Amino acid sequence: MALPKVGSIGEYIREQRTQAKISMRQLAAAAGVSNPYLSQIERGLRKPSAEILNQIAKGLHISAQALYVQAGLIEDRETPSDVVTAIRADTHLTERQRQVLIDIYESFRKEKRAGDEQTSQKAHPRSGSVTNDEQPLPEELLAALEPYAASTDNGTVNQETKEG
Repeated sequence: MALPKVGSIGEYIREQRTQAKISMRQLAAAAGVSNPYLSQIERGLRKPSAEILNQIAKGLHISAQALYVQAGLIEDRETPSDVVTAIRADTHLTERQRQVLIDIYESFRKEKRAGDEQTSQKAHPRSGSVTNDEQPLPEELLAALEPYAASTDNGTVNQETKEG
């Protein structure tokens, strides 16, 4: 999930905090860090650890992964769809509204993928699977197999074992 790029992690945190309408003091208290330390992070004077980013994410009610990606601690693994990019770029939505829309969109995509897989499995059943609409073997093949197998009434072949 890609995020809109801003100059630094501090700017991104400030942007998320202002969109959430949380004061710096409130976020510092919620994240368990000092107000001056949070101010230094937002101004780009300090680079927070992963643990501090996790606490700030909890205080902002956003994904810690979003902050880790923004800070460069982890790579963004999946290229986002245009829909997710548009949702993230919409400044008229709160972070919570964005996340809910993305969650709903991703659940629809997951449902579609599962449906596509089921359709694919029906169109291309695995080898060795038995279906109810199996055709009987052609007569010439049955004749060739006759010394080795016994034929049933419906034209399918059963293997005989000879003891002795």
